[in-house]
Amino acid sequence: MRNESKDERFKRVAEKRVKRILENLRLLSNCSNKRMYAWTDDQLKRIWSALDKELKDCKLAFENKDKEEFKL
Repeated sequence: MRNESKDERFKRVAEKRVKRILENLRLLSNCSNKRMYAWTDDQLKRIWSALDKELKDCKLAFENKDKEEFKL
């Protein structure tokens, strides 16, 4: 691992993290079982909003490789 390239390291780390995120989303889907759980529309809106915001922020982080420096 010490001799791996940046590309190899990215692939190794990103693959593990994406798999973990996907698994956690599958686990969240288990909460949709109405026999076991109850929820409100407001709770769902807050969940989807939080997930949408994080996904949007993640996409922006990859798109904005060079963050703009503050200037007056």
